[in-house]
Amino acid sequence: MRPELSELLRDLEAFGEANDAAADERSHKMLNITHDTGVFLTLLIKTGKSKNVLEIGTSNGYSTLWLADAVGEGGSVTTVEQAPHKLAMAERNFQRAGLSTRIQQIADEAGRFIASREVGEYDFIFLDSDREQYVDWWPALQRILADGHVLVVDNATSHAHQLVEFNRLVEATDGYLSSLCPIGKGELVILKDT
Repeated sequence: MRPELSELLRDLEAFGEANDAAADERSHKMLNITHDTGVFLTLLIKTGKSKNVLEIGTSNGYSTLWLADAVGEGGSVTTVEQAPHKLAMAERNFQRAGLSTRIQQIADEAGRFIASREVGEYDFIFLDSDREQYVDWWPALQRILADGHVLVVDNATSHAHQLVEFNRLVEATDGYLSSLCPIGKGELVILKDT
């Protein structure tokens, strides 16, 4: 990772923490992943040689920058966000990082976007959004994730109560293997092992 990107990520970490401590409304919080989660996602992407990544929940682009750096030259990250103020903030951060050419920002409702994608289109999916929607999204997520690749769900420990039904659904689905990793706020890693 370039020193300039490391510095920007440190700045965004500090901004996110200060912002979230001061914000009363959830919609104004950044709710960024932790630094160690960024490193973990990077390891997964690089070991899986993933080049076409989908992120649901951009926020200010902190996690997106980890993903975009990890895919390397020739890779791309599609990131979906609905909040206009977060889309604008993320776009500025992508420009500052010099990674905007690897990132496609989508302003849309995640479920609608996921439903529109092609079979096996993504070789890595990162979910950090409205956890209560994941059960409804699961059929489309299965379809768009390439065989032999992983989907990672953030907040699997910190918000475990919101993921109980989703976890049951994943465990009941043939051809998938999952493991809860105690990193950051908890990362549920789901392998499409078909």
